[in-house]
Amino acid sequence: MVASLHDFIASAHVFTPELPLFGCAIPAGFPSPADDHLDAPLDLTRHLFRHPASTFLARVSGDSMIGAGIHPGDLVAVDRALRAAHGSIVVAVVEGEHTIKRLQMRAGHAWLVAENPRYPPLAVDHSVGLVVWGVVTHVIHALGGGQPTG
Repeated sequence: MVASLHDFIASAHVFTPELPLFGCAIPAGFPSPADDHLDAPLDLTRHLFRHPASTFLARVSGDSMIGAGIHPGDLVAVDRALRAAHGSIVVAVVEGEHTIKRLQMRAGHAWLVAENPRYPPLAVDHSVGLVVWGVVTHVIHALGGGQPTG
């Protein structure tokens, strides 16, 4: 019989097994189901814009392009390095004012056409000072419906 607890502890065999260590850190916060599907970070500038140095964002006002999915308050990406073609949505400067319209070529004439039937097409001829500033390549449109967290 062992005389004391101290003697028992001193004479006991010390068992130190090696235990497997989980390969990644375990978060102590709320687990996200999306974490299982994360990939490398995505550089939106490189992914979305062919010519980042010549691309800018502009906020839209007015409803002339709602038929093309461009709404008031949306942001549009405009690439100044792209050449506008028939059917392109462009940012143009007409008589000193910026506008977003679809460029159409009809019978050898250029037209700036709204995507809302309330606005008439604008025929572009030499009497109208027109500069195509760039081609709209993307629309950033908030879908709404959700409530901010936090």
